[in-house]
Amino acid sequence: MDPLNLPSYSLRTAEQDGDRVIYDPVRQTYVRLTPEEWVRQHFVQYLIQELDVPAGLVATEATFQYQGQPWRADIVAHDRRGAPLLLVECKAPSVSIRQDTFDQGARYNLVLDAPYLVVTNGQEHYACRVDLDAQDYAFLDDLPPYGELLSRRS
Repeated sequence: MDPLNLPSYSLRTAEQDGDRVIYDPVRQTYVRLTPEEWVRQHFVQYLIQELDVPAGLVATEATFQYQGQPWRADIVAHDRRGAPLLLVECKAPSVSIRQDTFDQGARYNLVLDAPYLVVTNGQEHYACRVDLDAQDYAFLDDLPPYGELLSRRS
């Protein structure tokens, strides 16, 4: 897999039925190792190990309903009450981050109402503070640690 613009983590990979798989500690199972999954698992580790997000408050491939259809958010970090705090949309490293990627995350966030949104392809990362009332966002230089995300929530 391509090297990413994230810290290096020791991720468990294996072969199962002729497919390369990676262990997802959130779902507690092996999943097919795709370039997007490579990014997702690295970003999960980044949230947990670097930003101190409690592992039990992270969801991967979180299912929700949007316009009567089931959708999946790549990563959702929750606050201590279980409300979405941070939505992360992941793409494969070969996928350029463009406006449609932000639009996808914004559509998901219409349902989730997370005050923070990140879009990443593992090479480029864009973090935003979302003003849910004004339906606007401001780009952040860095994504703050979990405790600061909580304190900046309101």
